[in-house]
Amino acid sequence: MKRRVCVGLVGLGTVGTGVAKILLSNAALIQRRVGVPVELVRVADLDLTTDRWIRLPAGVLTSDVRAVLDDPEIDIVLELIGGHDAAKRLILDAMAKGKHIVTANKALLAVHGEELFEAAARHRVDLAFEASVGGGIPVIRALTEGLAANTILSIYGIINGTSNYILSRMTREGHGFQEVLAEAQRAGYAEADPTFDVAGIDSAHKLAIMVNLAYGTPVNFKEIYTEGITRITPLDIAYAKEFGYTVKLLGIAKFLDGEIEARVHPTMIPTTSPIAQVEGVYNAIQLVGDAVQDIVLYGQGAGSMPTGSAVVSDVIALARNLLLGASGRVPCASFQREQRRPLRIRPMEDIDSLYYLRFMVLDRPGVLSQISGVLGRQGISISSVLQKGRQEGQTVPVVIMTHVAKERQVQAALHEIDRMAFISEPTTLIRVEGHDE
Repeated sequence: MKRRVCVGLVGLGTVGTGVAKILLSNAALIQRRVGVPVELVRVADLDLTTDRWIRLPAGVLTSDVRAVLDDPEIDIVLELIGGHDAAKRLILDAMAKGKHIVTANKALLAVHGEELFEAAARHRVDLAFEASVGGGIPVIRALTEGLAANTILSIYGIINGTSNYILSRMTREGHGFQEVLAEAQRAGYAEADPTFDVAGIDSAHKLAIMVNLAYGTPVNFKEIYTEGITRITPLDIAYAKEFGYTVKLLGIAKFLDGEIEARVHPTMIPTTSPIAQVEGVYNAIQLVGDAVQDIVLYGQGAGSMPTGSAVVSDVIALARNLLLGASGRVPCASFQREQRRPLRIRPMEDIDSLYYLRFMVLDRPGVLSQISGVLGRQGISISSVLQKGRQEGQTVPVVIMTHVAKERQVQAALHEIDRMAFISEPTTLIRVEGHDE
């Protein structure tokens, strides 16, 4: 039996520092859980001068990644450098040397996951990635093990803390997107270039991973419809409140008639729902299984220690497998490789949803009847209409909530309506998840 499990860490940034702190400070606890010491024997990072407020044992820190990859004692390599090309090469090289892998790299998994899964199977090593979705929230293990007996009917996830922080502030204070984004950047909650977060790309990466695990199907990341929060205004948030809804950026997946819906976009959800209560940089993921019904996982979706916790949980799981000679016990992608099936991702134009539509119109007689006429011709039924005050000859908002409608018909209707002379700007559309009353 092995007398210790040796770990090599590549990337001593925010998450890497958290991982190192946990492995060192909780070493006795981890040994009790695993049965032998789990030792951090090498840490590679290009920056050897920045003070990260952590004291590593002498001789552990190096700028040479080969010191990790070529060390025959190292059993588990932690890839925490991010990005695509260099990270993929590192992982494939380590796998070829028989080393097990832990990564937090959601972008890499969303784009190159199938190649990495195949390589892990070929080299008979484990690939673990709990930290890739939801930071410290154990959603990957929930999908691969805890809920393995269930057909997952749907996934609703607040899986980007930056966007949730911005929408929470806009909702609470009534400020505009650009103002709150600037505040988030000053506070360190948003990057200098926040595109991946506010455009929904980060959420789409994470949703792609969850869909892959939940449904046992390869996911082409490009097939996930992705829309960000940059066009959400305080006016739309205020109207949402009047209708009893809260606006959140959600990753949504549904299993319907043998097909999968997978989409990321701003969504109105009932204010009474559990994930509507999630504010700030916190994440929440609601999973609905055919046996368990609703499960909600909530917690910090990013940060040094929460994400580090998820990485170390993978290290512990892989160390246990190593000691028992049970690598591959849980398949990387949850399903046995030969049992995975390609499932069709339903095109966005084919989804059914409730819709919030805000038209900015010149206030004059007959406007509402013309709008409703176009909607009616497309088979779209109106649930309610809200128009406050009259300012004849001025531009005013007209808000319509629909019953369940087909995306294709809604888009066709808006294409026609937005060309009408009384429309002053493109119509705002926000999809609604909740009961059609």
